Amino acid sequence: MSPRAETSPTPQLRATPGAFPSGPADPESPNIISTQLSLSQAVFERRAEYTRSYQTRLKVGTWNVASLSGTQKDIGAWFVDGKGVSEDLCGFALDDEEAGLAKAGDIETVRSQEDRQTKKEPTVPWNDVALLPGGDEIGLYVLGLQEIVDISSAAEALRPYSDPHPARKWKRAVAEALPKGYQQVAEQQLIGLFMVIYASPSIAPTISSVSTTSVGTGLLGYMGNKGAVTARIVLGETTRIVFVNCHLTAGTEKGNLERRNWDSAQILSRTKFEPIYNGGGVMEEFSEGIGDEDFAFWFGDLNYRLDSMPGEDVRRLLMLHTQKQYEGDETSRRKIDFELSEQTSLSLRSGEFVDGSSEDDLSLPPATNTASDSSDPFPTLPNFDSTDPASDPASLQTTLSSLLPHDQLHLQMRTGKAFYDGWREGHIGFLPTYKYDVGSVGMFDSSEKRRAPSWCDRILYRTRKDRLEYLAKIQGEQEIKKRDEEMRTRGIDDSAAEDEAVLFDYDPETDGAQDEYDPADDDSTDSEVVTTRSGFEERLHLDYYTSHQRVLSSDHKPLDAVFTLTYEAVDSDLKTKIHQEVARELDKAENEGRPVVTVVVDPSQDIDDSPEGKIGSPGVEGVNFGAVRYDRPRRRTITVANTGRVSATVGFVDRSVEPGRSGGVAPLWLKIEFDRASDNDNANANALREYTLRPGDAANVELTIHVTDIPQVRRLNDGVENLEDVLVLRIQNGRDYFLPVRGSWLQSAFGRSLDKLIRIPEGGVRRLQHQRPSGHSHEEDAVKWSAPRELFRLTESIEDLVERSIAEWEMKAEPGSPPWQDAGWPFAMKTREGTAWEGLKQSVRESLDTDSDFTLLFPAETPSIRRLEALAETLLTFVASLEDGIITAEMWLEIEKGILERERSKKTLGADEVLEILSSTPAHRVSFTFVTKMLMRLAHEITPEKPAASERTPRTSKESSRESQSSGADSAAPRVQRHEVDAAFAALFADAMIRAPALVREKERKASEARRRAVVEVFLRADWEEHGPI
Repeated sequence: MSPRAETSPTPQLRATPGAFPSGPADPESPNIISTQLSLSQAVFERRAEYTRSYQTRLKVGTWNVASLSGTQKDIGAWFVDGKGVSEDLCGFALDDEEAGLAKAGDIETVRSQEDRQTKKEPTVPWNDVALLPGGDEIGLYVLGLQEIVDISSAAEALRPYSDPHPARKWKRAVAEALPKGYQQVAEQQLIGLFMVIYASPSIAPTISSVSTTSVGTGLLGYMGNKGAVTARIVLGETTRIVFVNCHLTAGTEKGNLERRNWDSAQILSRTKFEPIYNGGGVMEEFSEGIGDEDFAFWFGDLNYRLDSMPGEDVRRLLMLHTQKQYEGDETSRRKIDFELSEQTSLSLRSGEFVDGSSEDDLSLPPATNTASDSSDPFPTLPNFDSTDPASDPASLQTTLSSLLPHDQLHLQMRTGKAFYDGWREGHIGFLPTYKYDVGSVGMFDSSEKRRAPSWCDRILYRTRKDRLEYLAKIQGEQEIKKRDEEMRTRGIDDSAAEDEAVLFDYDPETDGAQDEYDPADDDSTDSEVVTTRSGFEERLHLDYYTSHQRVLSSDHKPLDAVFTLTYEAVDSDLKTKIHQEVARELDKAENEGRPVVTVVVDPSQDIDDSPEGKIGSPGVEGVNFGAVRYDRPRRRTITVANTGRVSATVGFVDRSVEPGRSGGVAPLWLKIEFDRASDNDNANANALREYTLRPGDAANVELTIHVTDIPQVRRLNDGVENLEDVLVLRIQNGRDYFLPVRGSWLQSAFGRSLDKLIRIPEGGVRRLQHQRPSGHSHEEDAVKWSAPRELFRLTESIEDLVERSIAEWEMKAEPGSPPWQDAGWPFAMKTREGTAWEGLKQSVRESLDTDSDFTLLFPAETPSIRRLEALAETLLTFVASLEDGIITAEMWLEIEKGILERERSKKTLGADEVLEILSSTPAHRVSFTFVTKMLMRLAHEITPEKPAASERTPRTSKESSRESQSSGADSAAPRVQRHEVDAAFAALFADAMIRAPALVREKERKASEARRRAVVEVFLRADWEEHGPI
């Protein structure tokens, strides 16, 4: 028995409410989503090696309890113990042992049984013998009940939910009757419908993928007074079994019959189970419905009746057989004789019922009142012990065989209107299960309604083979019809048509009729080999199918069927062994065939503790960038070499990060760059980059750490963040490499507040490498300076260098116009790039952080103008990085408020008023003064004022030279150029020094920017206009 792959249908949406994607079986469509061969899937592929054949019995029982109290007391006797079966009316032959037990036992008489019938105790006969398997002989008990509540009540029929209380007494009754160790594996209720499944101790652990659901088809087509409850289980990880307990529309009218067919179709289309996880740990793509299983059982009160027969006559004919049960009970016998007193209009001829008017018919005259009256030709049915019941015209089996052709269910199956696609039923050798007087063994409905007896309660079953054979038959018929139609539409000449008619003239009404499969006639119980969806060969055999005639507590007789199922199931010990073998094989294959790379961190040349060697080597911690400074890139290189036998596709993938940290392939402060173009270089910019390395090939990867984000600088200074992370290098179809990266942050003066900077002692912020100035007046971090020392050093050096730079330029007579002719110089200038320029700025920042002399950091050959520009750009960056600025947001709001008030009163705000507001925090006022005084002096040096002739004094050669550059120019020209410089300086430093709240409206934002520039600019014009108004 070799498993073969099964397929899943192509998805199609059903129009019926409640439907899920489904479709016909397609051999080309896979039934799982995943294609990755994991360990569990590889084990699943070898499932034939760890499955063994097992055999168990399952019992399916159905009973309409008519919402009568006390019915639960009979459940253990008939359903679990197999009692309550009438030897004469059971429909199957007893073996010698069973017959001996039935005769030897002192079984209670029918009269005694009916006389003592009560709701407080079981109604089955005392000392009854079990004629059906039960107890621990059964591995799976499946019980379906109908009308456990009164569904004729509007309150129950319209209830939007199922009341669980009535079902509890049934579960309790079944659990108490079952042998010890049986476990409930599934249950489902829909108003009055209830199904519960129990499994033996050996079967229960092998049941998985249990899914239950319900479909209402009652009032409005959806209410739960009619419908079905269904369950799907997987047995032994191989066999899918579905159980359907239904209650279809009642009634004898034609419309009722059509509604029953509609009910069954709705149940089929709207029942959907949860997807199954197969043995490989993969969820199947589609939800299952009825038809996707290996074995199905459909049972319950299907309510199909007998057609074209007078119900009263059927009652009296059947009671001719039940009267034997009342021998010795004159009272009950007289009651039945009375029911039989009228002449029946039916006669039995050749095994069929016909109209009794013919003289050749075997008519059944009225019964006499005395059973012993030998003058009556038919006081009872004759007893031919030596006659085969099937050929005896007066036997029960002959009567039943004559009634069954009128059974609506068989007619619907035969005509393809319901239960036609492979469903079958066991041989019916028992009396109709409906409708009896409650408390009687064989008295059919004696009420005024005199309802006709019917086999309302049924148990149908179907195998996967049954359904596939039916589908194949239908497909074959359709192909023949299609071919026949094609031939007829081709316009063939008469002679050819005559010849081809021999081959293609097909009449579906006659051709093949003698071999046509009729599910209603198929009552074979022989087991056939069924190939399951998992590819195993299994068998299902119907052992018993009968009613329990001697259960009296309902107007329906209970019905059950016992099946023997031979199936394949997983052997856990064998599976463990196969699992170990597969794991070893996969490990070997993975080691031999998977891509393998080696990651090497190249030796570092500029730090002593830089690691080198392969990733994962003892003592190696990954990539160490060493000391990391603000705005100074550090680079390290790693080599990724393909040391395997197959090509390897590598690439860094998104890291796993803590909440609040940036995700992606690398942190914001790290850049990754390969020495080649990626395979998907033209793809989306956000796509992960992949690089394919052939065996023996290697790629160099440059990692650059560069901290430029001021908010991050603050977090690093405060110690709330560090420069540590783990990169993930993924090898497609291989293992992941985890590459730690780290750097040691060196404290920086950038990004701090003025209040913290004035507490840093002489020697610079690096002296606080393991400390953090808190900004509070504790003794250990008391105020050391009136303004940050860094600010003082920068402004002082810039003032010194600007005069020297101008002198050097003039002395060397550099070509072109001087750089100070560009407004904003030396803070705003043409872009300078290159390693040398970046090195100058890095040296300035390092000098600030270590409090070292600026003159020592510049190479001797560096021109003064380059030194000035490096210091100027560093100053602007430093001021802009201050956490709260030089003029804080609170200060600015107060200044702006004063400006607006003056504007409304047509007055102006003076510089002294601004300084008074800044006086609340001396460090801010002093810092503001440092910067503005420096800017004012720079403006004086860059654009010197030309005094009147009477006030001139002797000049140095330098001043004479600078004055000569402006000779011949209009006397107002220097003043105009000075305003341009002032405006440029104010625009640059207003944004850097002043922290203002963000404004949304464009007009308000521009007005606020203009006010900030005006405040700074007034301090740059102080010597010209004596602190003019703002």
